[in-house]
Amino acid sequence: MTIDIAPNAADGAGSAPVGGTILLLGAGRMGGAMLRGWLAQGVPASAISVADPSPAPDLAELAARTGVRLNPADGAVVDTLVVAVKPQMVESAASGVQASLAPHTLVLSIMAGKTLADLRRLFPAAGSVVRAMPNLPAAVGRGATVAVAETGCPAERKARAASLLTAVGSLEWLADEALVDAATALSGSGPAYVFYLVECLTRAGVEVGLPADVSERLARATVEGAGALMGATGQPAAELRAGVTSPGGTTAAGLSKLMADDHLQTLLNATLRAAAQRAAELGGTGPKA
Repeated sequence: MTIDIAPNAADGAGSAPVGGTILLLGAGRMGGAMLRGWLAQGVPASAISVADPSPAPDLAELAARTGVRLNPADGAVVDTLVVAVKPQMVESAASGVQASLAPHTLVLSIMAGKTLADLRRLFPAAGSVVRAMPNLPAAVGRGATVAVAETGCPAERKARAASLLTAVGSLEWLADEALVDAATALSGSGPAYVFYLVECLTRAGVEVGLPADVSERLARATVEGAGALMGATGQPAAELRAGVTSPGGTTAAGLSKLMADDHLQTLLNATLRAAAQRAAELGGTGPKA
């Protein structure tokens, strides 16, 4: 098996430097992860303001230590407003930042369920809006994010959004906003599917005789290592699978059960359809269950 180490997409190599002033609206788990990613990427702390009515102690400490402005009262116009509040809070939160918007301002939202039309209504004075959906591994700098820009968004503002988003992982631009629900089903919900795979592998290991604690450690390390190998090599998953599957060997015996009659593929197809349908329902773009 040949393994070629490729650059890690999550490193954000080749992305444009972030410029201008940033106002982060909401600094919870995902917003806080992005903030730390920007600082690690070299964005000057003096260029970043955070609006959060109930800042966590670690956020207050970070602001005091780095110089990030926490809840500034001046309402200065910013180049980019990043919206990271919970969707049910955005109506009230938006009213407090209208003075910071101008025709050159980019609004970058990482809220679930809020469409480009919603963002345009909420932030009418902004020049451009971009909708993005990062996933949970963004909290450790390994997120998989999808984004879509409204029609007419200038290339410079898309590049600015890309720089901010790749600070916490990889980024895929979507040409059609209708694809956001499908991407949410895959990458947004996907980490939970992987976590469940580890649970199942752990129980299967116990079934064949391993102690429960040993089985869990092996299952976790196996999934973590396989993911790291995919990232390091850049090879297609099918090629990696074929490379470790010797004819007549143990892996082939196991895969003969896992791949029989495409049962797993069929199950995953149904899984993503259900998640995508629910995403559409929550966003108001699909039929209600």
